[in-house]
Amino acid sequence: MPSAVKISDNLVDRAKVKSKVFNRSIAGQIEYWAKIGEIVEDNPDIPLPLIQNILIGKEQIKSGQGTPYVFGEY
Repeated sequence: MPSAVKISDNLVDRAKVKSKVFNRSIAGQIEYWAKIGEIVEDNPDIPLPLIQNILIGKEQIKSGQGTPYVFGEY
């Protein structure tokens, strides 16, 4: 269920720019930042690029563009 949240105009302005670059809605960009922030807080030892690559890989698997990695196989 959507809910209204007060955020700064500065954050909205930055999200507008990034949302155009990454072809997301403004809300989608802010949700992405929130998701990344939550993952980083929960996993402070994992570098951001690795987190982003994991998320990309998960979406590739969901869309049938990849195969899951099986540990122990090369």
